Amino acid sequence: SSVSQLSQQMREMQSQLSSQNEEADLIIQALRGKNVNDDDRAVAGLQMKLVQFDDDVDVDGASYANRSARTRPTAADGDAPNRLPYEYDPVALQKFFRQRPDLIASRILQVATTGGSALLNFAADNLTGKLKTDPDLEVRRAAELRDTITSLGPFFIKLGQALSIRPDVLSPRSMVELQKLCDKVPSFDSAIAFRTIERELGTSVDDIFSYITPEPVAAASLGQVYKATLRSTGDTVAVKVQRPQVLETVSLDLFLARELGLFLRNFPALSDRFDAVALLDEFAYRFYQELDYNLECDNGIKMKEQMSVLPDVVIPKNYPEFTSRRVHVAEWIEGEKLSQSNEDDVGALVNLGVITYLTQLLDFGFFHADPHPGNMMRTSDGKLAILDFGLMTDITDDQKYGMIEAIAHLLNRDYSEIGQDFINLDFIPKGTDTTPIVPALTKVFDAALAGGGAKSINFQELAADLAEITFEYPFRIPPYFALVIRAIGVLEGIALVGNPNFAIIDEAYPYIARRLMTDNSPRLKAALRYMVYGREGSFDAEKLIDLLQALEKFTAVRDEGDGSAFKVDGVRGSKNLGTAGDFAGTKQVQGADSNAVEPASNFESNGRNSATLGINLRDEGQSERDERTVREALRFFFSTEGYVFREFILEEIVNFVDASGREATQEVLRALGLSNL
Repeated sequence: SSVSQLSQQMREMQSQLSSQNEEADLIIQALRGKNVNDDDRAVAGLQMKLVQFDDDVDVDGASYANRSARTRPTAADGDAPNRLPYEYDPVALQKFFRQRPDLIASRILQVATTGGSALLNFAADNLTGKLKTDPDLEVRRAAELRDTITSLGPFFIKLGQALSIRPDVLSPRSMVELQKLCDKVPSFDSAIAFRTIERELGTSVDDIFSYITPEPVAAASLGQVYKATLRSTGDTVAVKVQRPQVLETVSLDLFLARELGLFLRNFPALSDRFDAVALLDEFAYRFYQELDYNLECDNGIKMKEQMSVLPDVVIPKNYPEFTSRRVHVAEWIEGEKLSQSNEDDVGALVNLGVITYLTQLLDFGFFHADPHPGNMMRTSDGKLAILDFGLMTDITDDQKYGMIEAIAHLLNRDYSEIGQDFINLDFIPKGTDTTPIVPALTKVFDAALAGGGAKSINFQELAADLAEITFEYPFRIPPYFALVIRAIGVLEGIALVGNPNFAIIDEAYPYIARRLMTDNSPRLKAALRYMVYGREGSFDAEKLIDLLQALEKFTAVRDEGDGSAFKVDGVRGSKNLGTAGDFAGTKQVQGADSNAVEPASNFESNGRNSATLGINLRDEGQSERDERTVREALRFFFSTEGYVFREFILEEIVNFVDASGREATQEVLRALGLSNL
C-alpha cells in the first residue's frame, strides 16, 4: 500500500541519515527523547536556590486574601495592594520588581555565584563561534550549563527542557545535553507542606485524610507528592503540594530574562536570529498555567471526559473540592512507567498511545503538552495511564484540518499543495507567496522518497536544498508543533526499544483513516475524496481498501488493545504490511531476516511461505479473519458513525450509474445514427 511504502522509505531515510550525518542522528535522538533523564531520585548533593521572599504573606504575617482564588488584584487595579499576578503579565511583573531592587540584586548574586562562569563561558564561546567549530567544546559547555540550570530552580529547568526539543533554537548537541536535565530535586520539610495544605484548604490535614505518608514519595522542582487516603470516601489519592517561593522565584527569573531579551534587541546581529522576548513570553504563559493547580484539576476533569472514548486509557479522577492553587488531589494510579516496563503488552500500549495523542490533537484540539516518559504508565491491570495535566495546548480547527490535509498530500506526493499546508500549519506567515517554493520542495521530497531507497539519496545535496529553502523563506517551528513532535517522538522512542521496525506513520494512519471516513466537515470530506481519487481525479480502489483496512486496525487498537490488528506474518487480508506495529505475545520482535515474508501478490498468508508453489493458499483461520473484516466493514458502513463514508459511497454509486447511463444512451443513439442530435 502507499502508506506502507512511504513508511518503509522513511525508515530507510532515517537510518541512512543517522549513519551518514551525526547532527541528523542527534536530532532524531533528541526528538525521540532517547536521552531524557527519567531518574526517580535527585542528583546527589544538589541544592536548589530560591529567593527568600513570600508574596502570599503580608508584612504582619497574615495570609493574603483567598488562597484558592484563581486571580487576585494587583497594583494595576488601582487601590489593590501590589501583588504578583497569578497569570503571566510582563507589565505587572516589571512594575512589581522595579519597586524591589533588593530582590533583583539578591537573585543576580545567586545566579552569578551558582553558575555565572558556566553561563558566561557558554555565551562567550557561542558569540565567538567556537561552539560551531569545536564539537567537544560544545558538549562540555552544554554539560556545564545543564548542571548549573538544575541548581538555579524551576524557571531554568523548565526553560532548558522546553529548548531541548527546539532544533530551530539550539544545536543538536546542546539539545541532547539539555535533555539530560533532571527535574528531581531534594524535598522540602513536610511540616511546611502540611501547613500549606491547611492554609490552602482551610481545614486540618487530619480532617481531610485518614492517612498520609509522613514524607513525600516524589519531589520535583515545582512541588512534591504524598500518598494519602481521603477520610470522606476512602479513596487512595496522590496529594501534590507546591514548593514555597516557587511563584516568587519564577516571576523574578522571568522578569530578569525578559529585561535581558529587551536589551539584546539593540543588537540586530543577535536579535535577527530569533526573538528571545517572543520565545520567552510564549514559554512564560504556559509556565504560569502550570503553577495553578486549579487549572490542572480542570484540565484533568476535561481530559478524563474526552478520553472516555478509549476504554483502555486511564485518566486519574480529580477532586476539585480538595484542590487549590497550590494543592492538588487526584486518584492514585498503581503501575509502572511505560518506558521502564518489561511486560509483553508494552508495544500494544504504545500503539494505543499514538491513537490517544492523535485523538487529543485532531478530535478534541486539547493536547497534553508535557508527554515525557514519566507521565505515561502501564497500570497494574495492563492499561495505559496518562498523568499530569498542568501543561496543555489548544489546537485550532485550521491546524487540525491542515495536518490531515498535509498527510493526504504527502501520501499522494502532491507537493504543489505543500506550500499552502505550511501556511495552514503556521510554519510560514499567511500572505507569503509559496509558488516559488514548490519546485524546491518537489526536488527535496522526490529525492527523499524516490525509488531505490535511501541509498540512492545524496544527503549532502538534500541538506543543502533544505538549508536553502529555510534561508530563503521565513520558516519557523510553531510552538504547538514542537510539542506534537515531542509527544510522538517520545512514544516512538519507547516503541523502538521493543520493535526496531516500529514506524509512526503505520500506527498513525489508522486514526487518520477513521477521521477521514467519519468527519462531516467540508474540508475533511474533500480530503477523503482526494485520498481516494488523488490529484488526477481517477478512482483508486487500492487506496479505498487501504482506508478500510486501516479503520479495522483503529477499531482493534481502540477496543481490544490489539496492535497487530489481525495481521499474520505481516499480512492483513491480502496486504503485506511488514512487521511495524507487531508486539503480539512478546515485547521483543524478531528481525526481518528471521521470518521473511514474500510479496503479498504471490501468496496469502497461511503460516507457510507458499510463494514457491505459485498458488494462493487459504486456511480456515484466514477465512475467519476475512469474514471478521467483512463484518467489521459492514458494521461500520451501517452504523451512525459510518454516515459520512456511507454518503460518500452512495454518491459515487449514483455518479457511476449516471455516467454509465449516459454512455449507454449515447451508444444507442450512435447505433441508430442519431449521435448528432
